Amino acid sequence: MIHSTTETIPAREIEEILGVVTGNVVQSKHIGRDVMAGLKSIVGGEIRGYTEMLTEARKVAFQRLIESARQKGADAVVGVRFTTSAIMDGSCEILVFGTAVKLKKAKRT
Repeated sequence: MIHSTTETIPAREIEEILGVVTGNVVQSKHIGRDVMAGLKSIVGGEIRGYTEMLTEARKVAFQRLIESARQKGADAVVGVRFTTSAIMDGSCEILVFGTAVKLKKAKRT
């Protein structure tokens, strides 16, 4: 499936807008990661455990977005955006959203 942060797909024309699609995941902190984060806050630097956790959460949310678009019969998702928000102490939601569209068939030359 084609996906883009832009509102169009180069060299393709949108035939139909199918609606907004979303994917989300709520991720909580892990006690082991918290211990390492505490140590890193003393000496500074990247907290790799959190980076890995959030990278995986973004992948899950994006996969859910694509599945939602497939269920609508979409060829592409345009205007893709990510957002995060705190749900409660120690957890956050990652939400990805965009517009599912049908594309006109490409002309063969």
